Amino acid sequence: MLLSEFDYNLPEELIAQLPADKRENSKMLVLNRYNKTIEHKHFYDIVDIIDANSLLVLNNTKVLPARLYGTKEETGAKIEIFLLKQLEGKNWETLIKPSKRVKEGTIIKVSDELSVKAINKTEEDGGWIVELIYEGNVLDVLHRNGNIPLPPYIERKMQSEEIKKLDFERYQTVYAKDEGSVAAPTAGLHFTEEILEKLKNKGVEIAYVTLNVGLGTFRPVKCENILDHKMHSETFEISQETADIINRAKKSGKKIIAVGTTTVRTLETAYQKFGQIKACHEESRLFIYPPYEFKVIDNLITNFHLPKSTLLMLVSALAGKDLIFKAYEEAIKNKYRFFSYGDCMYIC
Repeated sequence: MLLSEFDYNLPEELIAQLPADKRENSKMLVLNRYNKTIEHKHFYDIVDIIDANSLLVLNNTKVLPARLYGTKEETGAKIEIFLLKQLEGKNWETLIKPSKRVKEGTIIKVSDELSVKAINKTEEDGGWIVELIYEGNVLDVLHRNGNIPLPPYIERKMQSEEIKKLDFERYQTVYAKDEGSVAAPTAGLHFTEEILEKLKNKGVEIAYVTLNVGLGTFRPVKCENILDHKMHSETFEISQETADIINRAKKSGKKIIAVGTTTVRTLETAYQKFGQIKACHEESRLFIYPPYEFKVIDNLITNFHLPKSTLLMLVSALAGKDLIFKAYEEAIKNKYRFFSYGDCMYIC
């Protein structure tokens, strides 16, 4: 299967630069993969659309302020450090830009309380293992010195305090719990506490998993034969309570609705490893592309994904590539907003 088969043209003005005025006001394209129909709704309609005999599974990971801006101690050159994953102690896997300005031992000063020491290059383009130099609690230090790691297609040339505050609040789900992600599980950004409450009152069960979004989710595919693409590992966790809820729901014939591709990969990876959903703390390198037989999930709430991305391949595996591309065409025609801060799709 070729990478070029997953390409499409998107007018630049449809790339959402800001979130919707209210989370639940996003548009939602409802794609029925059985009768091949497309309906145009709003996210607040999800309460009426989801059947009471359903289990909704959400990823409750929280986004770290993982983007740091600093200067090289010797030259004052501006350097950007993108924290990807905490390793042992104060060491982190990162992406550094521009990487060519950094060598082993380079010290990058972020502030009076935080510096970054380059230790060694990784195999990744721009990848470095670094040591963070600070005193105290790392999360406190990052909150004072870091920035929300918005994707590069969201432009923030002039970042006012108001916009910075908006991003800190809106690039995070309302149910986010444990910090560890470097990108938001964006399908969950549309939910409000009120919508979750209405779904519960309707009888819909709700369960949470945690997958810390890392390079595996957003790294672009660069090889023309997609089978040559290697996914980066991402850590996930399923509690005993969630495992019991999912297994019970499967047994009783409830529909399992995943919120976001990260939730899909968590559940499908666990099933592949154990033949059922078990309480676990594992790594996922699962790359889902057509044809793939889904073992756990039935339906999916998801945003619109970048051309040639692994996420577009995953939704194509669920709904069929032709139908997904027809839905994307329809979304473009109807001026849906795309990507992280954009509108969403319910595949049922």
